[in-house]
Amino acid sequence: MLHQQGLGFDLSSAPMMTNGKTRSISAENPKGEVGAGGKEASNLGVARKGRPCITLNQGETVTLAEINSTGVIQNFWITVTDRTEKGYFVLRDLVLRMYWDGEEEPSVEVPLGDFFCNGFGARSNVNSLPIAVNPTGGMNCYFPMPFRKSAKITIENQHAADIHGFFYQFNYTLVDQIPDEAAYFHAQWRRENITTEAKDYTILDNVKGKGHYIGTYLAWAALERYWWGEGEIKFFLDGDDEWPTLCGTGTEDYFGGAWCFYEKRDGKIVEATYNTPYLGYPYYSKTDTTRTEIFGEDGVPMHGLYRWHLMDPIRFENDLRVTIQQIGHNSRDLFERTDDVSSVAYWYQAEPHAPFPALQPPERRWPR
Repeated sequence: MLHQQGLGFDLSSAPMMTNGKTRSISAENPKGEVGAGGKEASNLGVARKGRPCITLNQGETVTLAEINSTGVIQNFWITVTDRTEKGYFVLRDLVLRMYWDGEEEPSVEVPLGDFFCNGFGARSNVNSLPIAVNPTGGMNCYFPMPFRKSAKITIENQHAADIHGFFYQFNYTLVDQIPDEAAYFHAQWRRENITTEAKDYTILDNVKGKGHYIGTYLAWAALERYWWGEGEIKFFLDGDDEWPTLCGTGTEDYFGGAWCFYEKRDGKIVEATYNTPYLGYPYYSKTDTTRTEIFGEDGVPMHGLYRWHLMDPIRFENDLRVTIQQIGHNSRDLFERTDDVSSVAYWYQAEPHAPFPALQPPERRWPR
C-alpha cells in the first residue's frame, strides 16, 4: 500500500502503522539527525529557542535541507520578512530550488513568494489543499515529494541586502523503497512583463518524458482597461502541434469562477475573491502594497489565481506544452490585450527533465 512508502496518506489510512521513520530539518536541527534538535542556547539557557532561524547573506545560496537516503518530503513551512532596509520585493528576490537524486539541474526553480501563490512581491492569505499561506506570511506546502537517493533544497538571496530572520522546517519520512510509478515533483516560474499581442503566453514548454500536470498559479497585472480574462488555456499533449487536445473556455472559467468574478455590493460592481481546496482567486489589489507609504494606491489591477489538478491530473506520455491567451472584452467586442503575466507550473514527471529557461534577474522579476 502507498502509505507504507510515505505516499497516499489520508484520513482512511490515518490508523495504519508503517516502518517509515519521521525526520525534520530546521534551523534547530539542520541535518535532521536523531536526537539532535534544539541544542543551541539563548538568553534563557541551553535548548531554550537558541537557533529558530538563520540569516541569508546577500548573494548567498544556502542549503536548507540535504537528505542522502530514500524518502518523501511531506510538508514544509517557511516564513521571512517581506522587506528590508535596502528595499522591497523580498519574496521575489529569494529563489527556491530543489534537486532530486543528485541531479545538477534543479527540478524546482521559483521565486519564493510565487511558489506559495504570493506573486507581485506582496503577501496574501491562501487556503487550499496543497498550499496554505496564513497570517502573517506563514507559507505551507503539502505536495508530496518522493526521492530515491537524495534530496537537496536551497534558497538563494538575490536581494540587495542581508535578510535576518529566515525560518523554515521540512518534515519528511524515510522509507525502504519508493514505488516505480512514483514521479518527481517539478515547478517552474515564467514571466512576460509585457505580453505580445495576439500571441499566447507560455506557462510551460519543453517538457519531455512521462508525467502529469497538477497545478497553475498566475499573477496577472492588467495593463489595459476593461475585462482582462477572456483568454483560453491550452494543453498540448504528446505531439500536438497547432491545435491542443485540451482547451478551456476562459480564464475565470479555468480557475473555477464565472462572469468576470464580479459581484454587486452596496450598488457597486466589485471583484469577488475566494479560496477553495482546489482552485481560487485569493488576491486582487489596485494598491502597490510594497510601496504604499511612498506611492499610496498607485497600482495597476493585480490578480492572483491558483488551480490544482489533483482530482483531474493532466497526463502525458511524451511531452507537454501549456499556454494561455490574453483576450479582453469591452462590453461590445473581444479584443487582443497585452498585460504583465507571471506564472508557476507544477507537475510530476519521470527524470531526467529538460533544462529550464534561464531565470530572469531580480530587477526583471519586480512588479511593474
